[in-house]
Amino acid sequence: MNEVQGPTPAGTSRPYRSLADALRAHRIPDENHEFIVAVTDAVGVTSYIDRGRYIEALRRDGAALHIGRTYTNGFTEDEQVLVAGRALPLLPSEGRAPYFYVNHPSVLPGAPSAGRTGSRSGSSRASSAAKPKAEPRAVKPKPIERDYGVCDTCFMVKTAAGRCGCDE
Repeated sequence: MNEVQGPTPAGTSRPYRSLADALRAHRIPDENHEFIVAVTDAVGVTSYIDRGRYIEALRRDGAALHIGRTYTNGFTEDEQVLVAGRALPLLPSEGRAPYFYVNHPSVLPGAPSAGRTGSRSGSSRASSAAKPKAEPRAVKPKPIERDYGVCDTCFMVKTAAGRCGCDE
């Protein structure tokens, strides 16, 4: 979990109006949105700033959180973050010691694959599974092209009957 520190590559940063805007701008998978909202609500985040590779979430008390595509970093060792009545497992940060991070649900074992973002409804998946598979269409063979020769007088291609433009 190495992360680049500091402002955006251009040296600028901009605030977001809401967490939803920040998550959308950073293309964070939809299955992580509810989890991130719960985490930021639990620790008391006041504002969100674009830092290029991550979203900086400023807290009332404590260090700012760094929200990436697959993690949220910036917790202290003794901090206990409760989401849905469960304490989150904090892992030591490699790039931002002495802080700790949590993985987002999309990278945990048993999570849906990254290609599926959950934007499809379950009913469309169920209805498509119930349909019988269609038979593959028969491939239409290409017509065989034959060479009937070229007229020596007008240089046109002869027809299958051996005629050309000169014969008319």
